[in-house]
Amino acid sequence: MSGSMAKAFAHNFLGNSPLWYKFCIVGFLILNALVLWTVGPVAAGWLLVLEFIFTLAMALKCYPLMPGGLLLVEALLLKMTTPQALYDELAHNFPVILLLMFMVAGIYFMKDLLLFLFSRLLLGVRSKAMLALMFCFLSAFLSAFLDALTVTAVIISAAVGFYSVYHRVASGSDPRQDSEYSDDRHLPQLHHEDLDQFRTFLRSLLMHGAVGTALGGVCTLVGEPQNLLIGHEMGWHFSEFFLKIAPVSLPVLIAGLATCVLLEKLRWFGYGTLLPDNVRAVLADYAAQDNAERTTRQRAALIVQGLAALILIAALASHVAEVGLIGLMVIVLITAFSGITDEHRLGTAFKDAMPFTALLVVFFAVVAVIHDQQLFTPLIQWVLALPSNQQPGMLYIANGLLSAISDNVFVATIYITEVKRAFLAGEMTREHFETLAIAINTGTNLPSVATPNGQAAFLFLLTSAIAPLVRLSYGRMVWMALPYTVVMGVLGWYAVSFWL
Repeated sequence: MSGSMAKAFAHNFLGNSPLWYKFCIVGFLILNALVLWTVGPVAAGWLLVLEFIFTLAMALKCYPLMPGGLLLVEALLLKMTTPQALYDELAHNFPVILLLMFMVAGIYFMKDLLLFLFSRLLLGVRSKAMLALMFCFLSAFLSAFLDALTVTAVIISAAVGFYSVYHRVASGSDPRQDSEYSDDRHLPQLHHEDLDQFRTFLRSLLMHGAVGTALGGVCTLVGEPQNLLIGHEMGWHFSEFFLKIAPVSLPVLIAGLATCVLLEKLRWFGYGTLLPDNVRAVLADYAAQDNAERTTRQRAALIVQGLAALILIAALASHVAEVGLIGLMVIVLITAFSGITDEHRLGTAFKDAMPFTALLVVFFAVVAVIHDQQLFTPLIQWVLALPSNQQPGMLYIANGLLSAISDNVFVATIYITEVKRAFLAGEMTREHFETLAIAINTGTNLPSVATPNGQAAFLFLLTSAIAPLVRLSYGRMVWMALPYTVVMGVLGWYAVSFWL
């Protein structure tokens, strides 16, 4: 009996994850305590960061919330950080949590409108390079004024819509009825090749869109949370921020869009796959039938969603409230005027966002460990000790490397605080202070596309419902982002070092 119970506990631990993965997590838990007691908290802190990155990389083996959460519970028990420090980090990032709770759900209620609009874009543009460029540019443009997570949520919702329609039709199901579209067992064998090609096609568009959020987000005061933080510390308003950053951001934007087209033309790094003809036919038939069978009530609902989208853009652009609260307003408006009154349909809208919200709390616990153990402090002190002409370029590199493994808002906060302290102490001129602020802003935005850790939009995409459907793993994201990382990172460094 005891043997059976032990096997049951072993099987239940992290569920259907591979046995080697379970052993890794148990080994991490043991190793962390040993390193803390023998080497010290700094080494244990860096080890914890690497282990958390490992859980993100293995997201398709096990959702990172569970193994990552175990690591952070242990960190709290070992006093590598405190519950109060975690709470302070959450309070500081509460707008991001609000955004995930309500904005993603608000976008869910716009899915019919999004599928309607994106299907026309997808079916109307035959050139894959032009389609990819439009996805990348639109994501960049919207992210300059809206939040990158909101833009990513829109792209994900459209991709899930396309995928579910084709999968249900190919499986013989009604595409308008909710049914399982993550299981390929009922899919006829003749559709498997088209589905694999469709997955590759969607992966490339999703990555172009995600990179676009970074290209546009760096340009404006409201594009990323760290931009607003740095702009506040520097006293820059919207247009002044844009002009100060433009010598770096605009060349990188042009180079990023050119890279998008080049990748599609050369078909490198997993790009260039075309939409299969059979899939195009299914989506076209669905769109035509959908138009023919659309009732007056459904047309009215689309109008409501369109008006809500306009209100959303206007409210976000003018920053009348926190982004999450605007998302809640969108939920209220669409549901109230579209006949959605039951609790179950409301609950479904929150299903995709809440796991990532919980994971983000664990991520902020990692940030609290980094802060409490001062893991970045030696690097900051080393950069500021360099000759002044070397500081912008090295600060850019340091920010990029740290932002690729940590929260870029946290990295920007630490660096701008230290640099401002040095400025107030009379250790640098105002002009040099501004140059370093630009290096911090661009360094936390551009090279951080190297990994899903560096950009919240990338992490959201990796852990979203679409990632396992299109086989978008951590490693594949890193590989597909590599050419963008090289172009954006190197050009950004050159601009910071020689054009400012």
